[in-house]
Amino acid sequence: MNILILGAGQVGTSVAAALASENNDITVVDTDHQRLRDLAERLDIRTVVGHGSLPSVLSHAGAEEAELLVAVTSSDEVNLLACQIAQSRFRTPTRVARLRESEYLDLGVLKDPRTSPVTAAISPETLVVRHIERLIGYPGALQVLDFAQGRAQLVAVRAIEGGALVGHQLRELRNHLPAGADARVAAIFRRGKPVKPEASTVIEIDDEVFFLADRRHIPAVMAELRRVEKRPTRRVLIAGGGNIGRNLAKALENRYSVKVMERSRERARSIAEDLLNSIVLVGDCADEELLREENIDQTDIYCALTNDDEANILSAMLAKRLGCPRVLALINRPAYAELVEGGSIDIAVSPQQVTLGALLAHIREGAPAQVYSLRRGVAEAVEVVARGDRRSSQVIGRGLEDLALPPSATIGGIVRGDQLLIAHHDVVVEPEDHLIVFVMDKREMPQVTALFQAGATWL
Repeated sequence: MNILILGAGQVGTSVAAALASENNDITVVDTDHQRLRDLAERLDIRTVVGHGSLPSVLSHAGAEEAELLVAVTSSDEVNLLACQIAQSRFRTPTRVARLRESEYLDLGVLKDPRTSPVTAAISPETLVVRHIERLIGYPGALQVLDFAQGRAQLVAVRAIEGGALVGHQLRELRNHLPAGADARVAAIFRRGKPVKPEASTVIEIDDEVFFLADRRHIPAVMAELRRVEKRPTRRVLIAGGGNIGRNLAKALENRYSVKVMERSRERARSIAEDLLNSIVLVGDCADEELLREENIDQTDIYCALTNDDEANILSAMLAKRLGCPRVLALINRPAYAELVEGGSIDIAVSPQQVTLGALLAHIREGAPAQVYSLRRGVAEAVEVVARGDRRSSQVIGRGLEDLALPPSATIGGIVRGDQLLIAHHDVVVEPEDHLIVFVMDKREMPQVTALFQAGATWL
């Protein structure tokens, strides 16, 4: 596939890296010559220096042959204009734009596929807010991912001392679950390296465990891997009143006691006028005295969501030292996130990785129903739909143990109608089944794609 990516920032770079290994012809456009040079040294791609909204630059970058345009520059206006030009002048069939401003997303013209210049619009702030909201709802979870409209969830937790299953084999999990409940451990990462789960695999302390279950049974499975939280989440303190902080407070304020801390007095006033049931404070998130005054030790979760990675890391570490049981930091640099998560900071949220999954669901060849980037982009979880019949499909009518999956791929479960079927070897795939596949080595994604595309269609 010929793919044109506008913007070589963190999201554009992540998309290019994810697709470059899948036999795609990729061209990246950016105004920063050095950034493009660095990217070309790492990836087998073509680069063009210039403004992505100029027709001449798009033409030079090969827009005439492009099957897909991904506009992820830092400017919403540039992204929209580039998609408009790609539609009207170059007839590019698929056009995906990253849009930060919510007012653009509400425009009727973007919602009508007949007139919209954008095939799909991605809002990073909205995606990150939903991601954090799910994490707050499950204390102890590192990631919470929805599949089949929320009928199934993939949850990542860190196994800690005191968990009932720690030190035991995975085959014992079903013995501990309530009647009628079932779950499947889809993958394990131990000291940063993948361990394919088998019945005899023993869970160790600090293992990062990904399991799939019906959302009703998630708390029961989590209790097997870590001590049950003694108190439910009631009090949330958000540091940073940017778009993410403000929207998260708005999403939470009717269910939790929410405080927002913002350095700018003017912006704090604006936030206070927008929120109905939240307390807005003017102050620095690294102010130890202020955190003490706001009873940080009685706060259930502290979310550091400013635009500064260093400030988020330091303030989250400070909140943890002052007695907050659970702290979350928004961290843009992947190296920082990998370094701090699991230590004094419980959860490091990477906006780029959250956004990348949503982008891949629209732009990867075959368009899977859902794509989630995991473990800083090393692994992926995808939801695919079985189409066709036994003659035209490589999966329909076959048992899961007979599917030709690559070594790193595991099927966690199948959503059939409103029911989640945990993936046991004798389960047979039927038409319209939603299969949830965990791929620990994303380099093997083309093999997974081929398995479901040959004679079948991704959703």
